[in-house]
Amino acid sequence: MNDAASPWAAEPLVEVRGLTKEFELARSVGARLLRAPRRLVRAVNDASFSIARGETLGLIGESGCGKSTVARLLLRLHEPTRGQVMFDGIDITTLAGADLMQFRRHMQIMFQDPYASLNPRKTVEQIVAAPLMLHERLSRPEARARVADFIGRVGLQSSQLQRYPHQFSGGQRQRIGIARALILKPEFVVCDEPVSALDVSIQAQIIDLLLSLKSELGLTYLFISHDLAVVGYLSDRIAVMYLGEIVETAPTRALLESPAHPYTQALLSAIPRLERGQQRSRIRLTGDLPSPLAPPAGCKFHTRCPAAMAICRRQAPALTSLGVGRRVACHLHREAK
Repeated sequence: MNDAASPWAAEPLVEVRGLTKEFELARSVGARLLRAPRRLVRAVNDASFSIARGETLGLIGESGCGKSTVARLLLRLHEPTRGQVMFDGIDITTLAGADLMQFRRHMQIMFQDPYASLNPRKTVEQIVAAPLMLHERLSRPEARARVADFIGRVGLQSSQLQRYPHQFSGGQRQRIGIARALILKPEFVVCDEPVSALDVSIQAQIIDLLLSLKSELGLTYLFISHDLAVVGYLSDRIAVMYLGEIVETAPTRALLESPAHPYTQALLSAIPRLERGQQRSRIRLTGDLPSPLAPPAGCKFHTRCPAAMAICRRQAPALTSLGVGRRVACHLHREAK
């Protein structure tokens, strides 16, 4: 767990305000001919959070809760339906053309699947050099020297530059993806579950590499995962998502020691602990995750929440401050006030 001093009080590098993304579902030919109404699914709903320069914010939640959609919205790989994404004081949702192209060099992404994210027909040198060819006018020797430098930083050899992705293991392929993401020396990097597809022993190596590179290059991370143990080790703060909404944000130690939202409490109770007497009582959630096509009224978690009240069924809770760096969307804490 990273214990940087009060990073949430610093000036934010990235600030997300009311970010919402709706996708239109595909309609059959018959539905289009009959002019049936469009069906929308809200993948992200009114998400707001900030990331200070040099901070790592962990974003956790169940599969399908909208974590990866948030990542792609931050990078303008998806266009938001509503909301703002501020980067160093600039609203990047208003950028277009050359301005958007210039912005992209400052924010990069590491993808989850090291098998699908690399072009199998290109060599390592071509893959890692691609961002340089788009954004910088370097001679071939200069580009090759930069690529060799970053390949060395991620633990590979310059002698491997002419090999193809299929000639590497999963961990080595992820190192190639990391080198490609960092070759432009960005300020902010989205890590979209970069270790979830790897063996546990390789995960530890990649996590240590990410921490080392963050310190060496002065990076700011958004680290997305469903693994609370990994997020807790890497992050200064953690944001918890449920069905497209941020339900809790807190400094890592505070969230792990005293989670405020019932959903966060359930997630933490599922983490196995080796220390005698340290195991939390398991909180078993009843019912299935609601469909984002027809989310429940009020608090979206109330259908599975063991502490649900009448107000939870009719009114969605707003994010409420619980002190410096802590916010939670739960009527239990509003009632306590």
